[in-house]
Amino acid sequence: QVQLVESGGGLVQAGGSLRLSCAASGRTFSWYVMGWFRQAPGKEREFVAAIRWSDSTTYYADSVKGRFTISRDNAKLTVYLQMNSLKPEDTAVYYCAQGTSYSGSPKEYDYWGQGTQVTVSS
Repeated sequence: QVQLVESGGGLVQAGGSLRLSCAASGRTFSWYVMGWFRQAPGKEREFVAAIRWSDSTTYYADSVKGRFTISRDNAKLTVYLQMNSLKPEDTAVYYCAQGTSYSGSPKEYDYWGQGTQVTVSS
């Protein structure tokens, strides 16, 4: 089993920054991929960013490229999402997830955290 716990969400003004954290425990292996997804009210869950534990290869949705940065700390088994230049349309519940290979589809991820709310005011 894998446990994922997100933290770091909150309310921020447009143009501001937040850093989300996802602490993993349990059955995590170096070849796994960690992803961040988000879901706004009335919308489907969408891919934001992902990173491979083994070599830190990163992947980003076009909507966040250049503004968000995903990183990981292997010793702490923690993945971060640094979010800069936030926009009101970034408002959503953000989830971290673990999968065995990179995919932009939430269906390919096996374990999920409980989510953390990010609200960006205009």
